[in-house]
Amino acid sequence: MTDNSLKKFTDGVGSIWGPLTSELVAGCRQHLEELVKAPDSEEWLAALHRQAPPYEELFRHPTQGFVLLAHTESAGLYRPPHDHGRAWVIYAIQQGEVEMGTYARVEDRNGGVKLVKRNSTRVRAGQVQVYLPGDIHDTRCLSGPALLFRFTERDLQKEDKEEHRVTRYVEREGVWTLKAS
Repeated sequence: MTDNSLKKFTDGVGSIWGPLTSELVAGCRQHLEELVKAPDSEEWLAALHRQAPPYEELFRHPTQGFVLLAHTESAGLYRPPHDHGRAWVIYAIQQGEVEMGTYARVEDRNGGVKLVKRNSTRVRAGQVQVYLPGDIHDTRCLSGPALLFRFTERDLQKEDKEEHRVTRYVEREGVWTLKAS
C-alpha cells in the first residue's frame, strides 16, 4: 500500500489499538474524520467513486482484527434496525447524506420485545457516527450515491453468520420487533 490517506488511517488506528475505551473511540473517530477528507485524486478513492461498489473491504488488520469497509448506497436505500452484536462500529460519510436512527429495546409484561425510536441524525459528508456494543440503529440514504466507510472492531460477517450475535428487527403492524418472534 503506497503512502496515502488510507495507509495513514490504517497506520494511525493500528498505533492506538487496544481494548474499547473512550480514548480509543475518540482516536478512531479522529482518524476517520481525516480519511473522509482524502482527495479524490488518490487512486483508491477515485476507484471507489468510479466503480461504486455496494460493498468493498478496504482493509483488514491481520492481527488486531479491525476492518474498514466501503459501501456505495443509492438514495432511498433503507437498512432496518439492527445491532452489531459485541462489536462497536463507526460510520463515516465521504459523499452524500444518510439518516441514522437510534432505538431502545423495550420488553413488555409478557416478554414481548419492541423498539422505541430514540432519535434520528442526518449524517453528511465529512461526518461520523459511533455505535457501541448493543446500540440499535437503522440507516436511510437521503442523497446518493452516498459513499460510506464502515469501521468495525471485528469481522461482522463472522459475528452475524457464524456466531449469530447480530440482532435484526422487523416491522409488524407499525412496531419494530424481533425478527424471530
